[in-house]
Amino acid sequence: MPTDTPTAQRGPLAGVKVIEFAGIGPGPFCGMLLADMGAEVTLLERAGGTFASQLFGGGRKAVANRGKKSLCIDLKHPDSKALIWQLIEQADVLIEGYRPGVMERLGFGPNECLAANPKLIYGRMTGWGQTGPLADRAGHDANYAALAGVLDTGSYHGGAPWAPPTLVGDMGGGGLMLAWGIACALFEAQRSGQGQVIDAAMCEGAALLAHGLYNLNSLGEWQGQCVLDSSAPFYDVYQCADGQWLTVCPLEPQFYAAFVNRLGLANDPDFSGQQYDPSHWPRMKARLTELFREKTRDDWMELFGDTDDCVWPVLSMNDAPLHPHNQARESFVDVAGIRQPAPAPRLSRTPAAIQNPPPMQGEHTREQLLALGLTAEQVEQLIASGAVKSASNPAGNS
Repeated sequence: MPTDTPTAQRGPLAGVKVIEFAGIGPGPFCGMLLADMGAEVTLLERAGGTFASQLFGGGRKAVANRGKKSLCIDLKHPDSKALIWQLIEQADVLIEGYRPGVMERLGFGPNECLAANPKLIYGRMTGWGQTGPLADRAGHDANYAALAGVLDTGSYHGGAPWAPPTLVGDMGGGGLMLAWGIACALFEAQRSGQGQVIDAAMCEGAALLAHGLYNLNSLGEWQGQCVLDSSAPFYDVYQCADGQWLTVCPLEPQFYAAFVNRLGLANDPDFSGQQYDPSHWPRMKARLTELFREKTRDDWMELFGDTDDCVWPVLSMNDAPLHPHNQARESFVDVAGIRQPAPAPRLSRTPAAIQNPPPMQGEHTREQLLALGLTAEQVEQLIASGAVKSASNPAGNS
């Protein structure tokens, strides 16, 4: 298992300064993506942490905070306001994931921030967007995927719909879309010299991720007779004799022909020449269900492992990092004792890298304030006042 030793490599976003107001889910993920690509991300954390630190672990365990520097600060303390404005004036990007209106009430809304720093890219991450009847309502990943019409696509016919937690709404439709918007705005700002506000809504991002399914739906080819919706026997999961599962996806005719031939079914009347006839699918699926239960997953992978038949094992999160392909590409790394996905995608000339382990809360408070030009005495006065906290503060304000 490769171990990633964080190094300060110059990724494509080296030199980009990001201010991230600590939150949960997609905002931190967006900041992590930018940090992996070399951006200097300063995380403004509240003392005591957030629900995210309780759910995912804080300090070194917080994977989404890798590569960032932590400045623990009381956003409402009168002595902290000037510090935050100094950071904003020097920043290229700001990330916030509060409900609409919260940043305005704190005094750091987009109008004020862009007036102070016209080149600032102001990234806003919410579930429903900054406007609309649901803008002020709470929600979570599955809610956003549900209203986007995406959650329904994950159901087996007759079964309850569900989707992998956090992937569709929070991370893909949320954090990834916000990072994409920030990258686009940074590129445009190089030409115009002007910043702008990004309104990233998880519900809309989830819908955009499902563009291909909406395409099929508009053609009348979704639900019931679609090759991708769990109806087709050649695009499904099957349980093996040992209780493990296989994904079976020989979608294209050439892969399907090789698949049935490998199983000795090329001349079977249930399988020969009937691939795209839905009337045959229930019988085909029943036959395959019985067949795959006759051997273990390892036995089946010995049969299919060297083919293009699109048959692959369903791996757990414990097993995936151990797969030979993932090991060969070093797709997973260990940082501060936590196994996690490596940065992606891979750039040939300016590769991404984890710059440092997830910080302890307030680990970089002194460093960040001194970098703003404050004296050591001024920093200690701010710590004493409670405006900021430092992980190394001997008085216990950590």
